[in-house]
Amino acid sequence: MTIRIAADPETNAPEPRAAFLSDDAIEILSFAARSLEEGQSTALITLVEIRGGAARALGAQMVVRSDGLYCGFVSGGCTEAAVATETITALGKGLDRTLRLGEGSPFFDIVLPCGGGITLAIHVLADAAVLRQALSTLQRRSPVGLRYHPGKRALSLQHGSEASGWYGESFVRAYRPRPRVILAGTPLEIDAVARVAVAAGYETVVLERGQVPSPDELDGDTAVALLFHDVARELPLLDVALTSNAFYIGALGSRRTHAKRCQLLRDCGGDERLLSRIKAPIGLFDKARDARSLAVSVVADIAHVRLRLDWM
Repeated sequence: MTIRIAADPETNAPEPRAAFLSDDAIEILSFAARSLEEGQSTALITLVEIRGGAARALGAQMVVRSDGLYCGFVSGGCTEAAVATETITALGKGLDRTLRLGEGSPFFDIVLPCGGGITLAIHVLADAAVLRQALSTLQRRSPVGLRYHPGKRALSLQHGSEASGWYGESFVRAYRPRPRVILAGTPLEIDAVARVAVAAGYETVVLERGQVPSPDELDGDTAVALLFHDVARELPLLDVALTSNAFYIGALGSRRTHAKRCQLLRDCGGDERLLSRIKAPIGLFDKARDARSLAVSVVADIAHVRLRLDWM
């Protein structure tokens, strides 16, 4: 159920309306920064407490402007318009506030389908500087956080990779660089996997024949998918990938092919302890016999591994 809030005829408050649909953190922060730079009063809304179940993770965010435009999600889509209306009021007063919805909330007409409750911190942004700093850090593929200080009504940059949550009297929203997939192999499989990866919001890099990335390019938010039909051509790439921080390394081929691959790596002096990092056969399900099925399998497997790391 989506709660639709009409414009208030007494206050002339604008009717909330979605600028675009996205839960991507970089897109949400970019919208906030652009809005401030255009002279729009803008607020950042952060999910800072979950009571029971919730559709979104702690730290989920929205951005709302005084003209009613908003983006982002703090629930499954059922409360965003109501949140935007409350935020527009806060922007009119220029004051931060806390909003409780669902279980334990004074808003009895807003019931979360999951039956739980959430608390939102509405912060009226002063300027775009700290947002641009965070975005710049993510662009350099480094983790970063925004620390909200309710008592000071301020937002500051938090370097490092702390998890989202309360730290003393402040709440840190942690961000990681956009996941990246590096692809190498035969054109048919690469094209199919690249299409699915882009649709999933992954930064996608296709290596040219013979191209080998540097270890620095294979950071902890990067997956490597090798889609060759000749294991010998994989070896230079695996030599770099296995000693990198890449969170996923997958290679095409049967279990028999993988045994041959591992033996070739051993013969070249490869570290036996690192061979277990290779997911082979690549993908979430075995025996994908066409490029499109393989693409879904590969990207789903990469997403599964990344989410599992997020939960650890």
